[in-house]
Amino acid sequence: MSQLKWLWNYLKGNRAGLVVGIVLSAITSATMIINPMLSQKLIDDVITPGNAEPLIPLLIVMFVVQIVRLGLRYAMHNLFLEPMSNTAMTVLRKDMFETTQKQDYRFLHKFPTGNLMTRITQDLDRVRHTVSWVLFAFVDSVILFVFAFVFLLFVNWELSLCLTAVTPIMLLVSHRFTTIIRPRFVLLRQKLTSLGTAVTENIDGNRVVKAFAREDHEIEKFEVHNAEFRDVSCGNALIAARYQPILELLSNLLVIMTLIGGGFFLINGRMTAGQYLAFSSLSWALANPLRMLAVILADIERYNATATMIREVVEAPKGFTDAPDAVELSSRPRGGIEFRNVNLNIQGNDILQDISFKAGPGETIGILGSTGSGKTSLINLLGHFYEPDTGEVLLDGVNINNYTMSSLRRHIGFAMQDVFLFSDSVKGNIAYGRPELGDDTIVKRAAQADAHSFIVKMEESYDTLVGERGVGLSGGQRQRIALARALAIEPAILILDDTTSAVDSETEQYIQNQLRNLDFPCTKIIIAQRISSFRGASQILVMDKGRIVERGTHEQLLANRGFYHHIWCLQYNVDPNAPLGDVPAGNLAAFSNGGTN
Repeated sequence: MSQLKWLWNYLKGNRAGLVVGIVLSAITSATMIINPMLSQKLIDDVITPGNAEPLIPLLIVMFVVQIVRLGLRYAMHNLFLEPMSNTAMTVLRKDMFETTQKQDYRFLHKFPTGNLMTRITQDLDRVRHTVSWVLFAFVDSVILFVFAFVFLLFVNWELSLCLTAVTPIMLLVSHRFTTIIRPRFVLLRQKLTSLGTAVTENIDGNRVVKAFAREDHEIEKFEVHNAEFRDVSCGNALIAARYQPILELLSNLLVIMTLIGGGFFLINGRMTAGQYLAFSSLSWALANPLRMLAVILADIERYNATATMIREVVEAPKGFTDAPDAVELSSRPRGGIEFRNVNLNIQGNDILQDISFKAGPGETIGILGSTGSGKTSLINLLGHFYEPDTGEVLLDGVNINNYTMSSLRRHIGFAMQDVFLFSDSVKGNIAYGRPELGDDTIVKRAAQADAHSFIVKMEESYDTLVGERGVGLSGGQRQRIALARALAIEPAILILDDTTSAVDSETEQYIQNQLRNLDFPCTKIIIAQRISSFRGASQILVMDKGRIVERGTHEQLLANRGFYHHIWCLQYNVDPNAPLGDVPAGNLAAFSNGGTN
């Protein structure tokens, strides 16, 4: 009942349509006993005494009742229940999507893509089915049973009580069925989620699968999930197959009891032929609701399982939201950045520890570190994708929590190593952050990212449709389009996370020269593994295990002979023990020129 109560609360604004639909269902169910009542009169008052006078009026009334009932039935389904259920599910689907959009990264760790897809599609359709059919069927069955039983009590109370003698048995069987099937539907829902996750991951990672020739392995893994879903589904069908015949048998007993009991009363003169016909006509009105009981209860249990999954998303606690007093960042910031004693812990792991540094407006900060050192987590804090556990992040001397997240991010350009391109044109991907951007500006930003040269060679140039995730483009091409997308918003802060890792040294040097001569003021944070990416950096931070272990200019870090010096020696083929004064001039110049030996 808690899930149905939640659904009722969620139907706010659509409740009137549901109530009208349910009322029409009750009315049309109740009117189904009118024609059997008139049939009784037709036999007893017209045919048996040979009185033809009431025949035409009775037939007209029976015809009108049937037409009115069918008209109300049509209105119930097509004007109220179906539109209302679809509208309600549209709102619910929108809320689920908005929830996923406004959550932080921790939420996506908990709910994989395939899991969310199953909940937003199949689970919502199950809820819609419950609103548009299950509730109607339940009300329909209850009203029909009650009205038919009351009418038959007035016709012959003894036979009516005999017919309902099997009702308690059917209720016990139905209760037993729901008790067994309830956890099975929860398990089935979990297997469906696992199956959807496996499919989504395989599609997203299709290139990796093919690169390692693991198609057969993935097919076998899919078959395991597929077989588990099949086994649980077949198990549920077998359980239903055991109980459904029992319910069918008990409901059919009503028809047999009508024939036997009604015949006995008719022979003994305790029932008229019309009354016997009414009993025969309405025996299904008692049997069918009882027969439908198992189906309705099974659908309700399916709904309970899926509603639980939907509520986990809709009612998921927000990781963090805008502060109550957060304001819009209306004017362009200067771009000054400061981290003060920042610490970040995710799922019990210390990701960042006591991070402090400053970057003045227009400066370039380089960040170097091994995999897992916390580089990407640091810039995620700047974009307010995570909330620091302690410490604060400031923009132009003001804590970023004072600004709304959306207005803050509009002034930060992200170009990440793991590039995501939408199934849109090249132009649409570049102008994603500023859809109103003109063609000339799009071309200009593409040229700054060294993307214009290959874009114009594509079949439809900037109007070429990019496949899902940029299928058909090389890694370097995707990275350059992503950089153009970041530049297109003319950000006050530009974050490059290994953005040039897939391009050659010549292209990297061209892009760096363009970035040094941007036509708008911009503070840059560059994360890279190649030391050549840090040319011109005002300050370089070296990170290890979530801490800043070295900081300074290129020359200062070389003089320290720490981790940075070690990486520089490896990349430029320098003896780590050689004094800097003894290093060949060509090797020392390589950093400034962008090459490696």
